[in-house]
Amino acid sequence: MFPFKNNITLDRKIKRNLYLQLCDQVIGFIKSGKLGPASKLPGSRKLAEDLNIHRKTVIAAYDELISQGWIEAFPAKGTFVTHTLPIINKQRFDKNQSQVIIKHKSGFSFTKRSHLIRKTDSIASQNILKIDDGVPDNRLAPLDEIARTYRNITKKAYHKKLLAYDSTYGNLTLRKALVTYLNQTRGLNVSTDNILITRGSQMGIYLASQLILKNRKRVIVGNTNYMTADNTFTEAGGNIEQVPVDKQGLNTIAIEKLCKAKEISAVYVTSHHHHPTTVTLSAERRMHLLQLAQEYNFAIIEDDYDYDFHYGNSPILPLASNDYNGNVIYIGGFTKIIAPAMRIGYLIAPKDFVDEAARLRRIIDRQGDMILEQTLARMITAGDLQRHCNKALKIYRTRRDLFCSLLKEKLGDYFDFEIPKGGMAVWVKLHKQYNWDDIYSEAQKLHLELNPEWRRYDNDNSGHNGIRLGFASINEEEIHEILDRLVKVMQIFKH
Repeated sequence: MFPFKNNITLDRKIKRNLYLQLCDQVIGFIKSGKLGPASKLPGSRKLAEDLNIHRKTVIAAYDELISQGWIEAFPAKGTFVTHTLPIINKQRFDKNQSQVIIKHKSGFSFTKRSHLIRKTDSIASQNILKIDDGVPDNRLAPLDEIARTYRNITKKAYHKKLLAYDSTYGNLTLRKALVTYLNQTRGLNVSTDNILITRGSQMGIYLASQLILKNRKRVIVGNTNYMTADNTFTEAGGNIEQVPVDKQGLNTIAIEKLCKAKEISAVYVTSHHHHPTTVTLSAERRMHLLQLAQEYNFAIIEDDYDYDFHYGNSPILPLASNDYNGNVIYIGGFTKIIAPAMRIGYLIAPKDFVDEAARLRRIIDRQGDMILEQTLARMITAGDLQRHCNKALKIYRTRRDLFCSLLKEKLGDYFDFEIPKGGMAVWVKLHKQYNWDDIYSEAQKLHLELNPEWRRYDNDNSGHNGIRLGFASINEEEIHEILDRLVKVMQIFKH
């Protein structure tokens, strides 16, 4: 008989009842083939004595197993594993084997997407300092305002309706708030019919690409571009065409040449500021791109991920503000304004496209977090979001100035860069005699983490040696310490 005494472990310190723990382990033995069909189980008295538990606990476990169909009892004969269960190849028995089995390889086939693999070898240390590629400082997030507003909403009985299924277009109150907010701050002219609430801007990019780029349709991007957008377009079945990016943004003359030679379905642009180089698409090229979209009937997917963070003059209004022919799909969100975990974004487009995007959204996510969306709507209406944005803008400007000043002073012999007019990162080009892989390895030794995927910025394999160094998420003290460590790293390679 199977050695139950030596292989069942019951823990009285956890909340799960002992009889259910016993059930779990017996079921596990049956599923693994260690207890085959028609195997006899010990009597309740004997098992209770072996496990040092009350007999009623064993009886309760057996009753539960019988009700679930795992075992069956016969008067005067005993209790057995149900004889009609399928026979499973018996696994090797190891009395020291943990009850938790981690499965590393699937027993079935599935599609693997190599283009989505990312290197994630973060250093495990309390003393680690990290330079990201430009994300907000979540320590600045207005948690008190979010919590207070959220709590006030959940206290009202009539807001329980927000827990039900609702519109795939998103919370109506938030859509109404966004109409006013975006029309005033971005110069748009939209209604609630033009707005789909998403789980961040990435969902907007995904929905747009799925609807536009099937069957190898072509999308134009910059020869340096946001890697996740490229991956999304590839995933949708699109064919990526690249054009140069300079200090004025995407080269629209090159776009025009491509349009004359090939059928183009979309152009993806981070107009303010280009990811990764941080340059702003010039007013002249904005107008040219809109004219090309009208002439060649392609969509402009405008990813305006950090419009609110511009440190000099007022930002140029988005392409969507001058779109009179329905060519622009305007995508934005609140992850950069508040924090990455605030997964609320929006897709702005003509009504027919929004309707279709909402239908597609239904089958991948159904709807967003209606209470959180209601919370954000209240914060926009009350001005809390705008006040937080103004506060963060001042802090990030101070951090940018300090970061760029020290970078020039201490590391100007190794890097070339221009002070960005906005955004949360500096586009830094390492001098050609140095290699980012070597720097990354040495930086780890000093508990400094750089982006291990620096090559992802080099979409066209030109070897420009540039990466983004984020300054927004690190405070003044951290900026000093990070650059001091980076100085020590670079001195190792100094000839």
